Amino acid sequence: MPRRTRHHALFDRLRTPRKLPGFLKAASVCVLIAGLLTPLAAATPAGAATASNDYCGGQCSDILPPGENGNATLAQILLNQIFGTEPDHAEDQLGTYNSLATGYSTLTDAKINTFFNDSSFGVASDQVASTESPAGRSDVTIVRDKKTGVPHITGTTRYGTEFGAGYAAAEDRLWLMDVFRHVGRGQLTTFAGGAASNQGLEQEFYRNAPYSEADLQAQIDNAVANNGTRGQQALADANAYLAGINSYIDASDSGRYFPGEYVLTGHKDSITNAGTIDHFKITDLVALASVIGALFGSGGGGEVNNAISLLAAQEKYGVTEGTKVWESFRERNDPEAVLTVHNGESYPYGTKPDNPQGEALPDAGSVTTEPLVYNATGTGADQSATAASETATKTALSSARRGMSNALVVSGKYTASGHPIAVFGPQTGYFAPQLLMLQEIQGPGISARGASFAGLSMYVELGRGQDYAWSATTSGQDIIDSYAVELCQDDYHYLFHGTCTAMDEVEQANSWKPTTADGTAAGSYTMKVWKTKYGPVEYRATVGGKKVAYTTLRSSYMHEADSIIGFQMLNDPDYVKSPQTFQSAVQHINYTFNWFYADSTHTAYYNSGNNPVRASGVDAEFPVWGQAAYEWQNWNPATNTADYTPAAQHPQSIDQDYYISWNNKQALNYTTASWGDGSVHRGNLLNDRVRKLVAAGGVTRSSLVKAMADASLTDLRAEDVLPDLLKVVNSSTVTDSTAAAAVTKLQTWLTAGGKRTETSAGSKTYANADAIRILDAWWPLLVKAEFQPGLGDDLYTAFTNNLYIDETPSAAHGPTGAHAGSSFQYGWWSYVDKDIRSVLGQTVSGPLAEQYCGGGSLSSCRDILISTLKTAAGTSASTVYPGDSLCSAGDQWCADSIVQRTLGGIKHYNISWQNRPTFQQVVEFTSHR
Repeated sequence: MPRRTRHHALFDRLRTPRKLPGFLKAASVCVLIAGLLTPLAAATPAGAATASNDYCGGQCSDILPPGENGNATLAQILLNQIFGTEPDHAEDQLGTYNSLATGYSTLTDAKINTFFNDSSFGVASDQVASTESPAGRSDVTIVRDKKTGVPHITGTTRYGTEFGAGYAAAEDRLWLMDVFRHVGRGQLTTFAGGAASNQGLEQEFYRNAPYSEADLQAQIDNAVANNGTRGQQALADANAYLAGINSYIDASDSGRYFPGEYVLTGHKDSITNAGTIDHFKITDLVALASVIGALFGSGGGGEVNNAISLLAAQEKYGVTEGTKVWESFRERNDPEAVLTVHNGESYPYGTKPDNPQGEALPDAGSVTTEPLVYNATGTGADQSATAASETATKTALSSARRGMSNALVVSGKYTASGHPIAVFGPQTGYFAPQLLMLQEIQGPGISARGASFAGLSMYVELGRGQDYAWSATTSGQDIIDSYAVELCQDDYHYLFHGTCTAMDEVEQANSWKPTTADGTAAGSYTMKVWKTKYGPVEYRATVGGKKVAYTTLRSSYMHEADSIIGFQMLNDPDYVKSPQTFQSAVQHINYTFNWFYADSTHTAYYNSGNNPVRASGVDAEFPVWGQAAYEWQNWNPATNTADYTPAAQHPQSIDQDYYISWNNKQALNYTTASWGDGSVHRGNLLNDRVRKLVAAGGVTRSSLVKAMADASLTDLRAEDVLPDLLKVVNSSTVTDSTAAAAVTKLQTWLTAGGKRTETSAGSKTYANADAIRILDAWWPLLVKAEFQPGLGDDLYTAFTNNLYIDETPSAAHGPTGAHAGSSFQYGWWSYVDKDIRSVLGQTVSGPLAEQYCGGGSLSSCRDILISTLKTAAGTSASTVYPGDSLCSAGDQWCADSIVQRTLGGIKHYNISWQNRPTFQQVVEFTSHR
């Protein structure tokens, strides 16, 4: 029998790679497998012609590792854990994705589908693996292809189409969908067990969206009521989609082929089939959307942490000079920053006001994080101590680390065919099963293929229509503000428009039973959030001696469902027919994304999000007083609605020569909420390569894929910062033998391209491995030695709390920690670049307010660099790459490698590092309707 049949902690955290513990006692393995191999109903293959409404001419492709199938029966999980076997289509896109890292150099257009899948509409008759009519319905069929198992859903009625989409979603991601509806409600531990990872995950999201069931329903009601016919259609689509999900739940339950994780977590009995899988309801969709929105579509929220570092700068330098120093590190409008809209157009947003008003900066040392966990027992008590001591810094960093990338789009004027070409997709992390799922949906008013987040796949969210394709990257502009509400009467009352008002208390009680395999004991706790009209309380402090609570208000709070209208439009072939109508569609998406578009003639870009119109004089970088004078213009606290900047003020463009995006700055004077939009940004890796292609002309799909792949393997520090560091080091002859040898290795690596690539496919060893080790060890040492003496300990620490020093592939960072693929998004490379260039006497636009390396002396700076380089050269690989549950200490390749983090019972092998989107499209349409 399984070692545990109740509350097995399947998550060991999204942020941390892990090995799943054994599920079975060996003596009973064969008996269990034999008893659980219940055959599924045989699907009858049927012919399916390639769709006639496809204008891509066979030149659209996509990829989404590890595979389409994210469900596994208990027997399949056991076979995977014991023998490593995989269910059909569980990892058949993983090897294809991985192989681009060593295969891209010889890529041609004819070879693209060696590394991607054909994403043409329909399935050729000889490629049909199965055809089913879910629940016996005559108005929808689901055809799956042999190569990938992707569902191609075709309906003759709108209801049937959406019913099929829900049924297919449950077939491929039921367990994952169930996990995330519980995450969105703060109920993961009760559902999946009390492991530390589960506790941390539900606590992180509950603070951001502490919704009651009434709150979730109200968001649906408002979205429907405010959008007329489209709102009513969205509601009907959602209900049909839910009916499809629930039909699959019933069918899989009666047929006993539901996901095996329900047995392993005690929700179902493997022998008697006792237990239930709860039906999905419409509020589950909002709970799911709140998680995805918090991860990828909500920029801002670091105002309190900004205030702490500003005060530290002013303490170090005085108010005037300290403010200048702070602004130079903030780089909110750096003239050297790479831009997506690079034609000179200006889109002012979040700029510094001439005379800031209403700032409520905390008294030094007074900020504390509002406790989230109460009444903890057992293993809940062990974790609550950590949660309660979480600093303002950690929370602020978390809010700024949601990368979603990238996009390369070239106008037809510069391509070989005369048609635009796009290579783009979201970086959502790597999971088993994947957060995203692929599908094609064809029905009345819907015609699209692409990726959608599991449980939200009633429409394709990122993909292609009949004659156009679209994708997104996280934009990160500031839609979150912090208000200081003055307390009155006690700690749970505050002044609102002059009246002492009680905070609302929202709580979620969770408890779990013990598990044996991972040592998790029984426990419980209650998560409690205090809400004001200005949003949930996140910190407490004093301002000028007055006790305050700092709240967090985001424009998408209580509006998680609103974006459904934009996605509905993107799927509607009768709506999107041009770049202008595309831009109109994505204007209905209230999350902070950059949207890109390509058809056979045009390209386009638009930055979405409900950007609040702030009161005159309010600086979005810092907390302000919770008073009427500093509220968003026309803000209604009952509905959390306000005036938002009009569409014309959002960065946008049609038919620019090319577009790139890798979470970089959008346009001139448009301020993102994240630090690090300076002279060196990973967007430069794309921009430099695409600009060269455009200058040469004749761009092809394969050449644009090559540009993306080449950038995805390049160490940003090596390409854009290391050359100037070596100029300083080599400004005099290097006499120290250790330093000289290190310089030679680094220069050789630079000459080879500064990439982190295997010596050959599958070697699991880097070319120029020692040079890579040296830079990985050197970077944090040189940054600290360069800046800490000048800034002082307090300010240096405060600035590192605003922006991580480094983000190498092996570092634990970003939304999913180490082994996450996404790298070099944030770091101090721009600061080092500007400072070193200043020391070298080069022209620097937007320089730092002070010179730091050696106090501006070239010889002193050189001494610092050589000293730290010697230390780095002598640092062992086992120290640089300390090892974890997956990798032994010193295994450089493994430390960088990408892991499909287990969110269920199936696990996969790790692959070589590539800094590229999780889901990716390559598109070049040949004609238009």
